[in-house]
Amino acid sequence: MDRRRWLLADQLGPHFLDDPDQPVLLVEIRELFRQRPVHRQKAHLILSALRHRAAELGDQALLLRADTFREALTRVAEPVEVSHPHSWAALRFAQSVPGLTVLPARGFITSQADFAGWADRARRGPLRMTDFYRHARRRHDVLTAPAGGTGPGRRARADNRAVPEAPPPPPPIVEDDIDAEVRRDLDRWAADGVRFVGRDGPRQHPATHTEAQARLAHFLTHRLPGYGRYADVMSGDDPLFAHSVLSSSFNLGLLDPEPAVRAAEQAWRAGTAPSTAVEPFIRGLLGWREFLWQLYWYFEPPFRGANWLAATESLPQWFAELDADAVEARCLADVLGAVRDRAWTHHTPRLLVLGNYALQRGWRPTEVADWFQRCFVDGTDWVMNATVIGMSQYADLARVDTRPYAVDGTDIDEISDYCAGCRYAPERALGDLACPYTGGFESFLHRNRDRLVADPRLAAELARRDDPEHREAVLAQEEKRGSTPP
Repeated sequence: MDRRRWLLADQLGPHFLDDPDQPVLLVEIRELFRQRPVHRQKAHLILSALRHRAAELGDQALLLRADTFREALTRVAEPVEVSHPHSWAALRFAQSVPGLTVLPARGFITSQADFAGWADRARRGPLRMTDFYRHARRRHDVLTAPAGGTGPGRRARADNRAVPEAPPPPPPIVEDDIDAEVRRDLDRWAADGVRFVGRDGPRQHPATHTEAQARLAHFLTHRLPGYGRYADVMSGDDPLFAHSVLSSSFNLGLLDPEPAVRAAEQAWRAGTAPSTAVEPFIRGLLGWREFLWQLYWYFEPPFRGANWLAATESLPQWFAELDADAVEARCLADVLGAVRDRAWTHHTPRLLVLGNYALQRGWRPTEVADWFQRCFVDGTDWVMNATVIGMSQYADLARVDTRPYAVDGTDIDEISDYCAGCRYAPERALGDLACPYTGGFESFLHRNRDRLVADPRLAAELARRDDPEHREAVLAQEEKRGSTPP
């Protein structure tokens, strides 16, 4: 009897099947959405992607709706197998089901055994993404110098004053009867008491491999050439700039990262995109994405409990509920509004606007990570553990990065157009016009002085702010501000 391949909701691309005719199992569990409030557009995307995959496979697929996964599996006649799940909770469940075969992980370029071998050799010091990325490029022969040429170089820091010519818009997402059915179901669930956050709206992210592949092809042609220069830029006028907005497609398994890496590499070799654009894009897929996935399995489960800076404040309601209208600081209002309206922003607003503010205010890292996971269409446990708890909130003893992503308003001004027209002045730390990020940064430094002085950059920042009278005034001002919307 053929084994039925269970495709989890983040394993929906063709590369998760060995035989295109293999019988498939897909499972919907409504109760998962009752456990905690998820962004409405994220819930829609997950259900739409599952149902679209079932429709694509036709009679080959068995789509079950059940109260629990265990109950659904009892309704399957054939033996069932599943690719390695993408969370510890899902893996433990799969291992607890008698007769369920767990296959090796897919959807990543570096195997867990290869990473563990590299990490075990490298653990004389902290594991660093840059070191892993060099290993991965050699291991997979990516971006090696062409004959008579040189390898890719470093990208220059983006200049927020240099605005690129707008590329053509990506292929539109056209909703269909499946999306309409999903929206009716979510409306009914909400009426029955299932809570969502964020605004509903037309689906903005691919739900099929075909949609995702079309978006990837458009990015490689029209946006990749500017990626190196504009990837870090933030703008209230253009939330995409040079970005592909395909993180959810990779994390749902709609796209296989290895062909995407090879396609970007080919753009460099063909001369249609410069090395300073191709290298940072590939670094994101072959470097950061792989590194975060591997760290999750190498260090978990203790990672989630890390809180090195002893942050104890709860997430305020206005932030948890995506109430951008309560915020006057232009950057935070715009970025929080983007999460509310699109369930997505690119990496710079995540780190320097959202995560930076949470870090400065001392919000609990686990609550911040949970918020990111629930409110972003690409939010997953393995991504948010390392990027939020590690990089953003610096709660992991520098396991992921060497210093916290804490900056003041002048840094935000340097790479964005947000400070123009904002009621706050980015260079001011005190007074009515004081930027909440500038005052917050100074307060963060002083509160955590003993933990941060070992970092040369932060020690220098502290030395520049060592006037006792100024320090006490900033601390008093920011304690009064607390976690109220700025």
